[in-house]
Amino acid sequence: MIGGGPGAMIGPIHRIAARIDDRWELVAGALSSDPARAAEGAAECHIAPERSYADWQTLIATEAQRPDRIDAVAIVTPNHLHAGPAIAALEAGFHVVCDKPLAASLEDALAIGRAAEASAATFVLTHTYSGYPMVREMKAMVASGVLGDLRIIQAQYAQDWLTLPVEKEDNKQAAWRTDPSRSGAGGALGDIGTHAYHLASFVTGLRADALCADLSSFGEGRQLDDNAHLLLRYPGGVKGMLWVSQVAPGKGNQLRLGVYGSKGGVEWDQENPNQLRFTRLGEPVAIVERGGATPRYDGYTTRLPGHHPEGYLEAFGQLYSDAADLILAREAGRLPNGAAAALPGIDDGIEGLRFITGAIASHRAGGWLGRDEWVTGQTTA
Repeated sequence: MIGGGPGAMIGPIHRIAARIDDRWELVAGALSSDPARAAEGAAECHIAPERSYADWQTLIATEAQRPDRIDAVAIVTPNHLHAGPAIAALEAGFHVVCDKPLAASLEDALAIGRAAEASAATFVLTHTYSGYPMVREMKAMVASGVLGDLRIIQAQYAQDWLTLPVEKEDNKQAAWRTDPSRSGAGGALGDIGTHAYHLASFVTGLRADALCADLSSFGEGRQLDDNAHLLLRYPGGVKGMLWVSQVAPGKGNQLRLGVYGSKGGVEWDQENPNQLRFTRLGEPVAIVERGGATPRYDGYTTRLPGHHPEGYLEAFGQLYSDAADLILAREAGRLPNGAAAALPGIDDGIEGLRFITGAIASHRAGGWLGRDEWVTGQTTA
């Protein structure tokens, strides 16, 4: 693991997720840029002292020469520190599990993409919400045609934790997320907007053809967006709306997705993740529950019987289990199972940075931009 030492938020979550299904073991790490904190974190994680490294360069170079070398690297650093270790790990033949967004800029994302294309190693991007059983059930429902012709995609991801300028206090997580030199050009857009955009794409199989974005920075002196409203146009005449905010009081972590077609609609709410709200046109609303009596797609990715709730950590763990399945299938020369084959990867990461690029460019231009106007653009802080 690179990053994720004492005081980190996402690193401990990755470690729990990796062990939920007992598919991975953490044996080496460069957990902090501070050697003392790196050693402290390694001791807490029961990493042998000789495999606790002061920096990621030493980790990759040393592990590449060991007879018992690591299989994969998990990158859980702030955004601007993804590209270097990801590229080096891929070049050394290590599989990579990387937190999102893929990088701090589209240029870095494309560089990682080139390294991934040249490597035989597998690259996985942890868009957590694609690991939820009922999100995958929702994806299967859309693909089955039960909604008819798709018409509308409605997504929102709203939080309130940046309503006050906590980055000016001793809040490590807020400090780097609102710093363009570490976060990249997207604030809330990059932090949670990429999750919402990917969720919509994962469920529907569609990527935006055009977008119109209005970005705001409500926090006093804040350099990056903390609120965004977007209109989206998808192939086939499908229309989309996306609201992203980290300054909406009363919204803890409200990620919601609704997909509506000519025959019905289906909705998922991350704060009630074990159910879907499904409506066939002209019929009463049906609540589809995880782990129900009828076998469905969610059965491949659920661990507990129905009415025993699963949530965020299990969804995150599903990505790690799917990553193990994908790697082992490729090494054995066989096709992976459907869940593993649908894992977010390098293309999803590049698309996320293109989404950020397009939204910023649209905001600056004051109107709609077609996909060909932003897929190769540059992000600037």
